[in-house]
Amino acid sequence: MDKVKLSGRERMFKALKGEKTDRLPVLCVNQTATYEQMEQLGAYWPEANFRAEEMARLASGAYSILGFDAVRVPFCQTIEAEALGCPIKDGGSKNVPSPAAYPYKPDERPVMPEDYLQRGRIPELIQALKLLKEMVGDEVLVIGGIIGPYSIAGSLIGVTDLLRNSFRKPHLVEPFMEIGEVAGRLLARELIKAGADAICIEDMMASLDMISPKIYREIVLPWQKKLLAELQDIPTIIHICGKLDDVIEDIAGLGVTAISVETKVDAPKAIEKLKKFDRHIPLLGGVDAAHTLFSGNVEKVKSEVKKAIEDGYHMIAPGCSIPPATSIASLRAMVEQVEEGFMK
Repeated sequence: MDKVKLSGRERMFKALKGEKTDRLPVLCVNQTATYEQMEQLGAYWPEANFRAEEMARLASGAYSILGFDAVRVPFCQTIEAEALGCPIKDGGSKNVPSPAAYPYKPDERPVMPEDYLQRGRIPELIQALKLLKEMVGDEVLVIGGIIGPYSIAGSLIGVTDLLRNSFRKPHLVEPFMEIGEVAGRLLARELIKAGADAICIEDMMASLDMISPKIYREIVLPWQKKLLAELQDIPTIIHICGKLDDVIEDIAGLGVTAISVETKVDAPKAIEKLKKFDRHIPLLGGVDAAHTLFSGNVEKVKSEVKKAIEDGYHMIAPGCSIPPATSIASLRAMVEQVEEGFMK
């Protein structure tokens, strides 16, 4: 009997719950835009980082061009920080927006604007998600992306001051963690209202390449847990860069639905640790975004996907944001390899 082919959205929901699927899902929970997609879709940066229609059109390419099982907005990691007062550089046609300066010193207390959800590009992002949902319908999972509290804190006081004070004066970091949690939570709730099927929390600064497990557990984890406690009515995916082996169980204990990791993580060992929990917690990743997708070729991509399947990844994904100069051929090769292996 032929296998029943699922839609990407059906495949994602089943995989998130640990149910049987026709094949592993393929997606990217981070930035998905590439220059080749921009050309094909007629939607370019910087406009697609600032205007809802262009943002949605470019994001739809992850499905219509790449064949992924999910789409997501936004592309950058500065939406919340900008609305909290962080000035940004627009990144031009080749890069995503980034902080131009940091609005606070570590010994100052940040202020949550009463009109936060009307500030900066938040209204455009919310509209973009609505448009994206209309474009893809129920074909694929629609992910709303937010930034984790530790990374928002870094955009408000700067990376150097964040790391220094996390070690020396953690009490100074606490108010910025609080405002980061509130900012992410409020935005997530609006994205859910706009039609998001799932929320991805990117907390790049919480990487163990940057901080120790002790700092993660004492400073970062409590605020991530508070954020996720408010999002239990929808699937949540957390992405943290770096080698997370020492804290993978701590991350699972946050109550998150799934975990996205870089290829630095020992996937088979991480999956064994996740089996200790009384619920299915999928591990996403398996393909190195820079060395394989960007710098490699189709055969290298397919080889790495094969290994990721053997290692037990529950969903195949780049281990981080897709470099925008990555070829469509390399990205489609992820889907092709999974289909070749599972549709026989």
